[in-house]
Amino acid sequence: MVARGCGRLGECGKGRAGGGMPAERVLEWVAGCVGGGAVVVSVRPLHGVQGPWLVTVQVGRRREDVVLRAVTPRVDAGMVATGAAALAVAEEFGVPAPRLLGVDLDVPATVETVVGSTAWPERPDIARVHAALDRVHVPLEARPGLPVRTRPIAVDDFARDRRVGAMPSTRLLRLADDVVRGMEVPQGPTVFLHGDVWPGNVAWAGGECVLIDWKTAGVGNPGVDFGELRKQMAITYGLRATGGSAYWDLVAALNTPTVLDWAQATERRDVFVRDALGRLGVAV
Repeated sequence: MVARGCGRLGECGKGRAGGGMPAERVLEWVAGCVGGGAVVVSVRPLHGVQGPWLVTVQVGRRREDVVLRAVTPRVDAGMVATGAAALAVAEEFGVPAPRLLGVDLDVPATVETVVGSTAWPERPDIARVHAALDRVHVPLEARPGLPVRTRPIAVDDFARDRRVGAMPSTRLLRLADDVVRGMEVPQGPTVFLHGDVWPGNVAWAGGECVLIDWKTAGVGNPGVDFGELRKQMAITYGLRATGGSAYWDLVAALNTPTVLDWAQATERRDVFVRDALGRLGVAV
């Protein structure tokens, strides 16, 4: 699969993108995807020393930033393919997202535009994020690269890990898991899902909200995205949950490690779980 007339990376010779800095041949391919005689002038990894990479190219007198995504220790070939499939759908339906400049799934690697900044306002504008998700959630059936998702960040399944003893649990999380497993999955339309709605994947461009990093996208109930957004707002900003689907809130909360990166995050996640259980009438 190749987008926008960009040649296959294999045609540039050997040199795969990976966990370190991209090879020279890979960067030549990136420049070719931008077109107009573009020349790479700088490359910066966006996750420590790993990709994705912010690549700056010179096109005539102007400079332009693009993002190169490829396989890394954190991202496998399936995720790269999912990201490419998702951005193709996003462009088809006018969803707020980056646009593909090039894709070669034999490598696999993609090049996409840069949109906005992930530096969030001091006070989160949840209404705008909701509005962006409403635009994402166009009716869509599963297709290659975009499978049905029944939880956010579907590459992880921390609830299962706790059940099989691969991760310690707590009384609260065991209770929440029992409750979810005893419920019927809420019915609703099958829509396009981002799959990982957290502040780091929400860019702000001129006051508008644009979703980035689509490697765990898919299709399913819109509650998958909304539950994850609500959980992230609870953990990041300490916001108390009101309204929404208690089922999808619990699904999102259960797909987190038992102990999060910082103590207050774990405490806030647990408050979020208790709120959802309370809305279901479950005593904690």
